[in-house]
Amino acid sequence: MKWRAVAINTFKEAIRDKILYNLLIFSLILIVGSILLSTLTLGERSRIVMDFGLASINLFGVLIAIFLGVGLVSKEIERKTLYTVLVKPIGRTEFLLGKYAGLLLTLGVNTIIMTVGLYLTLIWNQINWHLPITDVEPRLLAAIGMIYLQLALITAVALFFSSFTTTTLATIFTLSIYVTGHVSGDLMAMGKKLEGPVAPLLKGIYYMLPNLANFDIKAQVVHQVAIEPSYFLLTFGYAVLYCIFLMGMASFIFSRRDLK
Repeated sequence: MKWRAVAINTFKEAIRDKILYNLLIFSLILIVGSILLSTLTLGERSRIVMDFGLASINLFGVLIAIFLGVGLVSKEIERKTLYTVLVKPIGRTEFLLGKYAGLLLTLGVNTIIMTVGLYLTLIWNQINWHLPITDVEPRLLAAIGMIYLQLALITAVALFFSSFTTTTLATIFTLSIYVTGHVSGDLMAMGKKLEGPVAPLLKGIYYMLPNLANFDIKAQVVHQVAIEPSYFLLTFGYAVLYCIFLMGMASFIFSRRDLK
């Protein structure tokens, strides 16, 4: 399919981006630096490293998704390269899907690299402190998988805004959605306590915006709290449906946008 060519080209462009390497290196430094933090903090060192490492993967994954995602379309328009692409037998919807798939591939590769860094850090930490290697378990992959689902959703949000506005505004809007999505549950609880027009407004925000708190299971994984398999299935379905909706809206808007 034609969108595959766009996806591969997007991936190649992304891995040449200096911002990507700066964020990736900085995230790996923070993951390794968590060992130092664990020596200064009371408690189980491995859990501290895991918690700090997962937080680093999440933070820098989101930054990569936003700063690369918002420029997927707008940069093509600014550099006039989009016109040469669309002259070829490829529709705007296929173009957007290719861009989205290319960035998902980029995020997947970077997430794998950061995951390997976290596992190596954990193993080194436990060997250094003569601890049994029992905390380096596959349960970490569950949390990282949920983080990747969140990144896929944030990328769809960034691409949606990038389809009709500037890079700066798309960045602001996507960051706002990310922050609000993590506190939407609190907004819902606040809406139940308040009266007047504010209450339905807060409830509307809760139901309209993605509930990103659903993807945060770091605490449960680090502290070995059991999670039902159905939770993963429901969250996966929620992410897929939301991404399809956002990509559909982005395609609808972009296909009708005047690019002159």
